[in-house]
Amino acid sequence: MKNNPLKKTAFLILFLYLPFCSMAWGVLGHRIVGQIADSYLTKNTKKEIYKILGNESIAMSSNWPDFIKSDPAYAYLSPWHYINLKAGLSEKAVKDYLATDTVTDAYTKVNWLTAQLKNKNLEQDKKILYLRLLIHIVGDLHQPLHTGRYEDLGGNKIKVTWFKDPYNLHQIWDERLIDFQQLSYTEYATAINHTTKIQRKEWQAEPVSEWIWQSYQLAEKIYADVKPDDKLSYQYNFKFVAPLNQQLLKGGVHLAALLNDIFK
Repeated sequence: MKNNPLKKTAFLILFLYLPFCSMAWGVLGHRIVGQIADSYLTKNTKKEIYKILGNESIAMSSNWPDFIKSDPAYAYLSPWHYINLKAGLSEKAVKDYLATDTVTDAYTKVNWLTAQLKNKNLEQDKKILYLRLLIHIVGDLHQPLHTGRYEDLGGNKIKVTWFKDPYNLHQIWDERLIDFQQLSYTEYATAINHTTKIQRKEWQAEPVSEWIWQSYQLAEKIYADVKPDDKLSYQYNFKFVAPLNQQLLKGGVHLAALLNDIFK
């Protein structure tokens, strides 16, 4: 059978497009989290990560789990990127649920990946896969709509416009707000990476359940602030850029603390 060039072209377009359809934080956001995390790693952690990833930085490896979405062999990873929570939950309700959570989601998989990477005898190929996934999913948990509601797929079904262009609410938080700041990921990380020693100590002591609670609180505010078909622009950016930056910064600090614990 002869090769069909049109079929090849269509497949190539699909391959290039799919990874960008729905990514937590988008390319820039994940790299910002990774770049910030790198600045808080211990010397030993950096050495151990180099043994696994070589010259691939945390920032660059952070996007791999989204890029690989186009490969059907990795379709099973889709539920690893988020955790769905009902509206109106208290802190106790969220943390009680997490304490008994056995569903395949971002929370259970962060815990599982952490345990796997602490195994000194883990095969090298699994170390690479699991470390890339962990770096990425920690970033995911700080994108508030990745702790969003099942019924609207974390805001994916809530249609809005962003400076007259059609998007959904999830996309605004994945990419539009970050892209609007017009910074590279290194510039962005430098601009927001300002913490005190006391602040870092407090954040680094927070368990994963606390990260989720904080993201969930922000998600509830995001849901309450928008209606379908709302027109979002300058005012929305002004209102949410500070909590956006806080989530990116906390993501980096939390990721560094987790990696330092794994490779101590």
